[in-house]
Amino acid sequence: MTKKICLVRLSAIGDVTHAAAMVTRIRQRWPQAQLTWVIGKIEYQLVRLIPDVRFVIFDKKEKKAAVAKLKAELDGETFDALLMMQVALRANLASRVINAKRRIGFDWSRSKELHWWFTNERVAPTKHAHVLDGFMDFADKLGVPEAPLQWDIPLEPEALAWAEQQRQALGRFVVISPAASKAERNWLAERYAQIADNLAERGLRVVLCGGPAPLDRQTGDAIKQHAQSALVDLIGQTSLHQMAALLSHAELVIAPDTGPAHIAACKGTPVVGLYAHSNPRRTGPYNNLNNVVSVYDDVIAKQKGQSWEQLGWGTRAKGEDLMSLITVEQVWAKVAAIIE
Repeated sequence: MTKKICLVRLSAIGDVTHAAAMVTRIRQRWPQAQLTWVIGKIEYQLVRLIPDVRFVIFDKKEKKAAVAKLKAELDGETFDALLMMQVALRANLASRVINAKRRIGFDWSRSKELHWWFTNERVAPTKHAHVLDGFMDFADKLGVPEAPLQWDIPLEPEALAWAEQQRQALGRFVVISPAASKAERNWLAERYAQIADNLAERGLRVVLCGGPAPLDRQTGDAIKQHAQSALVDLIGQTSLHQMAALLSHAELVIAPDTGPAHIAACKGTPVVGLYAHSNPRRTGPYNNLNNVVSVYDDVIAKQKGQSWEQLGWGTRAKGEDLMSLITVEQVWAKVAAIIE
């Protein structure tokens, strides 16, 4: 058994959520393994209570200083295996200060940004794998026995109590987490508002959630301006643990490709995901792909002249108005099938 394991997955919230499932598998099947996780500052806040894992925070904003801190933190240590679960050049460069006998990275087809230069082993190639399944390839490479899929991401008691209070006050409610990291990946505010009004007509409260970024705030304000019903606005007002706890109580979550969608999926809450730029088969909310509303297949075929099956896995569509191709009727059909 590989006893001392380090994994590098710095960001983002959704990917860290997926990685947590692989960490859970290792902890379940190899309870004696010593796990160290090099992780981003914000992402750490979500998974910080996972037991039996040492977290080393890597704040990318600190640039060279972050690498120096990582080197100092791990100085004198040698790991049996380093799982390089991020192909970004920043993560690859940072990994140079981590001493490990085995440096396991992605297979050739999933490597980019010189990822292969920093590894001495690769996971087995898989075709059309979801990001979460791609992370599980690392556990397979180590020889970790398979286990039922589970996310062990404990939440602080205060967050659980707060979310329970919200649940009692709200009754049945749906969460809309409208903002992705880039504006072009967001659905139209007036269409979110129509869905919110439809839900309100059926007696469900609608809660807006999101982070403190300006785009989240702007998107939420635009939805409220178009909505005829009163919305509960919690954008920028929750910690990650509070948000996760709240999402676990929701009837469903409606969101583009953004962190809360993946947190909700890991908590067992149905998710209606909205996709145009990326293939939901790769990045969609896990176990919820039947609920996804996607125009990706048609868009990518028009842009590339080939179907998604013929293109490189992870090929993104480009355009600022692609999300406008998703109609209210398409989204409502998915929502109604869940709530009614």
